[in-house]
Amino acid sequence: MRKKKGAPIKRGLLAFIALLFASATALAGEYRLVIDETPVNITGRERTAMTINGAVPGPALRWREGEEVTLQVTNRLREPTSIHWHGVIVPNTMDGVPGISFENIAPGETFTYRFTVKQSGTYWYHSHSGLQEQSGIYSPLIIDPAKPEPFQYDREYVVMLSDWTDENPEWVLAKLKKQSGYYNFHKRTFFDFFRDARRNGWGATLSDRLAWGRMRMDPTDIADVTGYTYTFLINGQPSKANWTALFKPGERVRLRFINAASMTYFDLRIPGLKMEVVQADGQNIQPVTVDEFRIAVSETYDVIVTPQEDRAYTLFAEAMDRSGYARGTLAPRPGMSAPLPETRPRPIRTMADMGMSEGAHEMKPGGKAPAAEDPMPGMEHDAMGHGDSISDGLENGAATRMSSEEPPVMHGPDTHGRGNSMVAMAPRSRLREPGAGLENTGTRALTYADLRALEPGYDRRPPEREIELHLTGNMDRYIWGFNGKKHSEADPIRLRHGERLRVIFVNDTMMEHPIHLHGMWMELDNGNGEYNPRKFTINVKPGERLSFIMTADAPGAWPFHCHLAYHMASGMMLDVMVSDDGEKAHP
Repeated sequence: MRKKKGAPIKRGLLAFIALLFASATALAGEYRLVIDETPVNITGRERTAMTINGAVPGPALRWREGEEVTLQVTNRLREPTSIHWHGVIVPNTMDGVPGISFENIAPGETFTYRFTVKQSGTYWYHSHSGLQEQSGIYSPLIIDPAKPEPFQYDREYVVMLSDWTDENPEWVLAKLKKQSGYYNFHKRTFFDFFRDARRNGWGATLSDRLAWGRMRMDPTDIADVTGYTYTFLINGQPSKANWTALFKPGERVRLRFINAASMTYFDLRIPGLKMEVVQADGQNIQPVTVDEFRIAVSETYDVIVTPQEDRAYTLFAEAMDRSGYARGTLAPRPGMSAPLPETRPRPIRTMADMGMSEGAHEMKPGGKAPAAEDPMPGMEHDAMGHGDSISDGLENGAATRMSSEEPPVMHGPDTHGRGNSMVAMAPRSRLREPGAGLENTGTRALTYADLRALEPGYDRRPPEREIELHLTGNMDRYIWGFNGKKHSEADPIRLRHGERLRVIFVNDTMMEHPIHLHGMWMELDNGNGEYNPRKFTINVKPGERLSFIMTADAPGAWPFHCHLAYHMASGMMLDVMVSDDGEKAHP
């Protein structure tokens, strides 16, 4: 959609007219999607992708807030499939998650989704069956607001990031199960040891190497699946295709970034341009101007850029582990390109990144469980979910506040069993950190602490209770879960319909996890009180402790999971049951 440039009042009037026009013509409310297998050639070799309407990504859907949508989804695959409307608030029977809220769409069958659109912003949709999303079943979803937006722009583009492998995704998972570091070709070497010794001293270097050795982990393990097998894409195109978005100098260009990758975090920058971030996960925020931002798997960010010069700008999405990049161009004319920025050094994790206090490197398995230290005043860990089951909350019902300014909280005695291979001894808030590899770049990078909602939240009640969830994993066996349990082993979280609660995440693993809740919003507690941002996905860094507040306002059964495809497939998922009595779940 293109909006004409003009004075602010004129722009607003034109935008309003455009919305009325769109409502009357383009948004018919009925859509037909066909899921099938289609030959593709992304890397120079022909492969078969799973497609929506014959394409990867599938067609971009555009709805309007308040619209009644009907979607006929036909399955022409030889296996069951599904479509999930990512980030969209829908009845649980329309959520599209097999085994939780509906069965599936069997081969040859058509399933009808029908619901009212209650929000606006940038979202996407994808298969929630097995690893089909990795095979190509994903696409953008844009919802226009019922009222004019609080910012103006002249034109807009969707920028959907993804990762593609020519391998069968099931083979990728099988390799990770046998050797979790299979795709990591950037491990430290003998020469790195001497370089570190010269810089840090022999004693410190040897101590560091021994600590990592006891943990059976590698500080270069930034991503499970890397550019060794992945080709990174923008709107389904590899970098050599140079996807291009056009502009006229001086225009305000809205870019709707969607990370639809299965496993890849991207660091996004446009050298020579500042980016004004105006939406996060489809929700308006108070604008923040940055040079770059990290977008976790499944997140969306909307930014506005204003290129003034009559030249091309490179849109550069660097994989977090620096094993590759996706590249596009903003240009005043087709066929233009701009220089590629230099790829930056790959990040190396430190003990501090892992939430380890000095001397607290005892790990399992192979060593005794780490001794618990005294918890911080007011934080009784045994009462907050360090046991085998999920906590029902504080005894006195009072909700303690945790903000981005609070100090580390020492881990309790529970090591979460065989399903977990480490604990973060001193997890802390990392909301003000941009993430591994972005610390000393000299650029202004977005952090979660920067996100401040444009309007206060609709439910301002304080939380009535707390639940603490530990993100856990065992890299040797490549199993992932919550509180040391895989999805098949874990009891569901049971919530009372309408209750207000705080959920605390503690990441005991060495990997980032983008945790996605279906059907309800998560209000990330980043210290902004009633202006805390609403999100559908919250990224949790290694060794991090953070929390969100939620209102259990959606009856039924919902998934709650890591959005890294191979983590979810290996068990990092929970069921959330919301019912009137907090015990029984709606079907």
